[in-house]
Amino acid sequence: MTKVSIIGLGWIGLPLAYVLQEKGYEVVGSTTTAEKQAKLKEQNINAIQFSLAPFPQGKGFQELFTSEVLVINIPPRSRTTDGQVYLEQLKFLRSMVDQSSIKKVIFVSSTGIYPEQNRAEAYTEIEEIVSENTGNITLLKGENTFKGLNNLTIVRFGGLLGDDRIPGKYVAGKENVNGNTRVNFIYRNDAARMLAWIIEKELWNETYNGVAPTHALRKDIYERNVQDLGLEGPKSYQNAALGNDRLVSGHKILETGFEFDFPNPLDFPYFKIT
Repeated sequence: MTKVSIIGLGWIGLPLAYVLQEKGYEVVGSTTTAEKQAKLKEQNINAIQFSLAPFPQGKGFQELFTSEVLVINIPPRSRTTDGQVYLEQLKFLRSMVDQSSIKKVIFVSSTGIYPEQNRAEAYTEIEEIVSENTGNITLLKGENTFKGLNNLTIVRFGGLLGDDRIPGKYVAGKENVNGNTRVNFIYRNDAARMLAWIIEKELWNETYNGVAPTHALRKDIYERNVQDLGLEGPKSYQNAALGNDRLVSGHKILETGFEFDFPNPLDFPYFKIT
C-alpha cells in the first residue's frame, strides 16, 4: 500500500485525503493546531500537528516524511504578506525532503504565476516564467525551491471555488464590477481528484494547470449565484468589451485521460445560503 503525506489538510488537502483513502492509499496529513488534529482524527484522518514558524514545530511530525509521496499544499498568502515567511517555510521543507526517504513530490502552486498581461492565446505549461514576467514573484520562487528534485510535479490551480466559496458572494451589492472577462476556475473536489489522479497514474516530472476546460463569463457566474442561491447581485458592471482576457489552458491534464466532474464553472455546486 502506497503511503501519501499531505502537508496542509485544508480546503483542498482534506478532500484529497478522502479521495486517496477511498482509492486504498494510506494517508497521513498535517494540521497546525491540536484542536484541528482532534477533529480530523474523529473523521478517521491520520492527522499530525505540524507547523512551520518558519522552522518545524509539532510532535511526531517526522512521520510525515516517511511516505513514498509528499503533497505540499501551503498557501503563500502573498496578497497580505511579502511572501518571505512562506519562502522560509519552503526552504525548511526542502531540507527535510532532502533528508527523508520521500521519492515523489507534488507541489501545489497557482496560475497566478503567469504574466498578468491579457492576450489572445491562453497561457500553457510550456510558458517560460522568469522574474521579469511572472505575475507573482513569490510563487515563482516557491516553485524554484523544489526544482531539481527527482519525480517532482507542479500543479498550478486556478481559482479554487465551490461549496462554501461562492464567487457571487464577494461582489454582492458592489458597483462597477468586472463582469466581461472569462474565468480560470476549478471546482474544489475536481482539484483534489486531479492531485489523486497524478499520484495514481504516476505523472511525475511534469507541470499541470488545474483549470476547468470551460471559461465562463464572470457576469454569468454571478447571475447564476443570484438565481440559485438568492444572493444580492452586483449593482452595476464595468462597461468593458468582451474578449480582453487572461486565460490559462487546462488542456494538458485532459490529455492524460482525466475528466472533470464539473467542467463548467456555471455548474459548480455550492452550499445553500440560509
